[in-house]
Amino acid sequence: MNSNLNATSSAPQAGLKEQVQKVGRFLSGMIMPNIGAFIAWGLITALFIGPGWFPNETLAQLVGPMLKALLPILIGYTGGRAIGGQRGAVVGAVATFGMMMGAGGAKNLADGTPMFLGAMMVGPLGGYIIKKLQQAMDGKIRPGFEMLVNNFTDGIVGMILACIGLVAFGPVVAAATAAFGNAVKAIVEAGLLPLASLFIEPAKILFLNNAINHGVLTPLGTQQVTEAGRSIFYMLESNPGPGLGVLLAYMIFSKGMAKQSSPGAIIIHFFGGIHEIYFPYILMNPILVLAVIAGGMSGVFTFSILGAGLIGPPAPGSIFMYFIMAPKGGLFAALAGVLVSTVVSFLVASVFIKRSKEFSGKDLEDAQNTVKEMKAASKGVNVKTSVRKIVVACDAGMGSSAMGASTLRNKLKKLGLNIEVTNCAIEDIPSDTDIVITHDSLSARAKSVAPKAEHISITNFVSSPEYDELAKRLS
Repeated sequence: MNSNLNATSSAPQAGLKEQVQKVGRFLSGMIMPNIGAFIAWGLITALFIGPGWFPNETLAQLVGPMLKALLPILIGYTGGRAIGGQRGAVVGAVATFGMMMGAGGAKNLADGTPMFLGAMMVGPLGGYIIKKLQQAMDGKIRPGFEMLVNNFTDGIVGMILACIGLVAFGPVVAAATAAFGNAVKAIVEAGLLPLASLFIEPAKILFLNNAINHGVLTPLGTQQVTEAGRSIFYMLESNPGPGLGVLLAYMIFSKGMAKQSSPGAIIIHFFGGIHEIYFPYILMNPILVLAVIAGGMSGVFTFSILGAGLIGPPAPGSIFMYFIMAPKGGLFAALAGVLVSTVVSFLVASVFIKRSKEFSGKDLEDAQNTVKEMKAASKGVNVKTSVRKIVVACDAGMGSSAMGASTLRNKLKKLGLNIEVTNCAIEDIPSDTDIVITHDSLSARAKSVAPKAEHISITNFVSSPEYDELAKRLS
């Protein structure tokens, strides 16, 4: 009886967790591929604006347009692509531009608010509309006319969304962004920011770290940099101090495999910036979540009272990135917060680890396996399903591959297989592709782009016997 009740009560919790992870995964998926652009903007800002290391009025002209135009369009492009492929990406970028102009036109590009929130909305909207239209037109376009119909469809949808963005989305998003910014500013001014660690640190263990950092905090931090020249938001999740404190406590006070493996984990975590390495050590002894919470709160408090901030996102969360992203005169404050959080986390973790039993290699292995499963779930991966995405690739990613993808998609649909089938250029094959299908003359290039995927070579994109063989195998 009790087991049934527990199973019933845990089901909604698992569903809620899955939904939160799905939303967070999607948000971070729009930011993470563009982190390099954020870092480029941050470095230009730190080096060439007035208070920077090497002030230069000419080069400083890059700062505003990159922030107000380039970054939102990249986010809209990526969000559209995540849902509607390359076609959705183009429409998402066009829709984002219309929304940006509606938020203040050319004036907004000069001194307005970065439209990251709007880009996260209209970019995926463009991709969703294109995806639905593509599904509606599957099998209804005569072979050979796919490129013509697709291009005109994309152009018409992009035009409509850009116009709607100009007159409707832009003003609404601008008002919402301003209100959200004022709310965040009020929290900071009230000194409540350290409380964010109560949510951030446990959420990291559930693999919501990328969703929180890149989906929420990076856009907030980028906007704050335009006002203050630095941002504490970049440091809330990326601070390596709490994890370092726990690993140091294991290294000094633990026994067995946990003690032996912790020094290597420290190097990977603190210098490499891969925070996931310390998650199994928390899961072995869940009470240690209190240590990382205490470390996170003390670190944020220290950052706050010293006025610490970074000029760009430290991705990955390595101590080296803190050195690179610290503004002129701001390195001491940044390192002080990391040090304080490390010490506090270490002291709290030491108390619990001293009282704990010796952790065997089996304990650590079980915790690591749990982490792998949680990480897979956070990325939407079903370990029982071997094939989730098939890509038909050609040189340009439009004509022949579009026809091939349409043909294979229809075959799988008739068999009741819910497997994503898309088409793209060879250079744009996604990293999470399971099977790549391309012409035999292009297979070598495709294998160099996606070496981990299974590759199938064909000689005819429209009517290839390999499609039937693959469909039979998957069914």
